[in-house]
Amino acid sequence: MAENTEHIKTASEIKGDEEVKDPRKRRDIIKTIIIVFLAVLLVLTFFSNTIMNRSLAEITSERATSGKLTERIRGSGMVMSNQSWDVTVDGNKTIESLNVKNGKEVKKGDVLMTVSAGDNEALTAAEDALAALELDYQKAILTPAADYSSENQSIQRAREDLQTAIAKRDAAVAGQSGAKAAKEKYESDKQEQAYYTKLQTKLQTVIAAIDSDEYSMAPAEYTNDILAVKSEADTAEQDYTASCTIYTALTAEGSTATEAEIAAAREDMEAKETARNEAREKYETEKFGLRADIAGKLADAETEAELYAARVAAYESENNGGGLSIDDLNADVTAKQRTLEDLITTLSKTQKTDENTKKMSDLDLQAKKKEVDKAREKVDKLRSETGSTEVISKYSGVISNITVKVGDTTLPDNPVMTVDLADEGYTMEITVEADKAKKVKKGTQAEVVNNWFGGIEATLTDIKSDTVAGSKSKILVFALTGDVDSGSYLELSIPCGGGNYDSIVPKNAIGHDKDGDFVLVVVSKNSPLGNRYYAERVAVEVLASDETSSAVSGNLGYNEYVITASSKPVEPKDQVRMKDK
Repeated sequence: MAENTEHIKTASEIKGDEEVKDPRKRRDIIKTIIIVFLAVLLVLTFFSNTIMNRSLAEITSERATSGKLTERIRGSGMVMSNQSWDVTVDGNKTIESLNVKNGKEVKKGDVLMTVSAGDNEALTAAEDALAALELDYQKAILTPAADYSSENQSIQRAREDLQTAIAKRDAAVAGQSGAKAAKEKYESDKQEQAYYTKLQTKLQTVIAAIDSDEYSMAPAEYTNDILAVKSEADTAEQDYTASCTIYTALTAEGSTATEAEIAAAREDMEAKETARNEAREKYETEKFGLRADIAGKLADAETEAELYAARVAAYESENNGGGLSIDDLNADVTAKQRTLEDLITTLSKTQKTDENTKKMSDLDLQAKKKEVDKAREKVDKLRSETGSTEVISKYSGVISNITVKVGDTTLPDNPVMTVDLADEGYTMEITVEADKAKKVKKGTQAEVVNNWFGGIEATLTDIKSDTVAGSKSKILVFALTGDVDSGSYLELSIPCGGGNYDSIVPKNAIGHDKDGDFVLVVVSKNSPLGNRYYAERVAVEVLASDETSSAVSGNLGYNEYVITASSKPVEPKDQVRMKDK
């Protein structure tokens, strides 16, 4: 009885089966599923662009520009004093006190420190005697050497006067037979000189006109052909500008132009751009060739003008005897010969007298040196036997490199500190590549980058080769003035001259790989859902750089966007999204 009960369905169960099998109910379910699917598909379609953009690298870009850029070289180095004095203490002394610290400015005679020594009147007297002897000795050393520059200059002038007098006399003698012919040649040379001088001015005007593209003041015989080529280039530029204006108007927001009209305008613009570029290239080629030709003619004219000017000057020099006779000219030569001989004889006597005086002075100097050495030995002996002693600065300067502290014991001849002689100035050296060193010249003022408080100036004084074996680098030597300290490090920015460049991009836009330098430009492509942006590699060559920008050459269009930063690495042909501004 129980088994039969399990197979009997209730009325409600039977009714539910019938509802599921009802065709109308099944159609409603299918319709609902389709509507939900289409709604989801529609939402994904509308938001697919946003979803995809969120996964792309976000980039920052800037336009490539043109203009002037000043190249700079960066480098750093340690400040060095041009001259310094190492302070030493005789014998093994104990440092009782230090009166200075690194960076302190001291004057000659200031007390630098006190070392262990007792009071001793004999030592004081010996030190005073030594100071007096040293002063006398230094004065003797500073006695200036004999200077014969004035006498030598007088002899040189007398010799030149004699040569001039001889030339006048010889010219007068030689001109007695050929004076008429020389005069005629002189007049002819003056005419030739005037012609080539005038030609120089005309050719310089042509070069100036070529360089400025302004031919109105240039002689027509040199510029007729180039004017025709320039006119073609100007016309092609105007045609291209007009075509760009039309295309811009057709593609502007709100334009009613058709795709066919836009395509035709684009095709016309590209054709005129090609024509513009060809005309401009032809003009630049013609202009370069004309300038080279004119420059060659100018060089020839300058050579000829100099040649005839020299001939004219030579004739005028040879024929300015002022109407003096041959006898008068001979007498003038004799007088100048005697003047020269007298000057030479006087100088010889003076030198012999000074030589004897110097020998006597040297003997006196040797005697003074012996007295100083003897007095110093006495002082050293007394110091070794006495108490406290003050160490005095012999020079004015700035303290650096203190190697002792109070309580330390000094060692003979071991420096305990250094006095940098500030009056002798400071220098620093920077090592750069040889090709960069060619771009700077002596006298260039460099900017001190880490000159936080101002007042420091750096001037390039020398360019020398690196002494490291095999190195091809150069060393730039700078003279420093202002508030500088020996041993500190300065970073310099050195200008190398400027120039105008067609393509200038931010420095951080330039990348480098195995194929060389490159930039990534942003390329826009149309799609049904709007513009898509892609990164494209453009190979470039860096021509010059300053602190923030680099001038480059390559297939980089004016005003093209280059990528300067991205939220994640970007490779060529990657799709990217522009950062909202």
